Amino acid sequence: MSTPKESLLQHYQAIADISARMRAMAQSQQWDSLVTLGAEYHQAVERLKQLDPLDDEEKAARRELLTRILDDDAQIRQLVAPELDRLSHLLGTIKRQRTVLQAYYSTVRPQ
Repeated sequence: MSTPKESLLQHYQAIADISARMRAMAQSQQWDSLVTLGAEYHQAVERLKQLDPLDDEEKAARRELLTRILDDDAQIRQLVAPELDRLSHLLGTIKRQRTVLQAYYSTVRPQ
C-alpha cells in the first residue's frame, strides 16, 4: 500500500473522528464548539479533493468510515433541528418587535 493511499484512509479516519466529536457537541448542546468543528470538518472534506483515489480493496475500509460519518451527520441534524427552530422563532419575534417599534416611532415623531 502506498503512502498517499494510507494518508487518504487516515484522512477519512480524521473526518470520522471530527464528525463523532461534532455529534458529542450537539448532544451536549455546545453549539459554538459544534460550529467551530463544522468549519474544521468542511476544510477536511475539501482537502479530500486533492488526494489520490483508493483501489477496490481500500474502498471497503473507506465505506465503513463513510457509514460512520453519515450516521453521525444524521444524528447531528436531528439534534440541531430543535435549536434551529428555536432560533428561527426568536429571530421572527425580534423582527416583529423591530417592525412594531419602527411603526410606533414613525407615528410619534414630530413632523
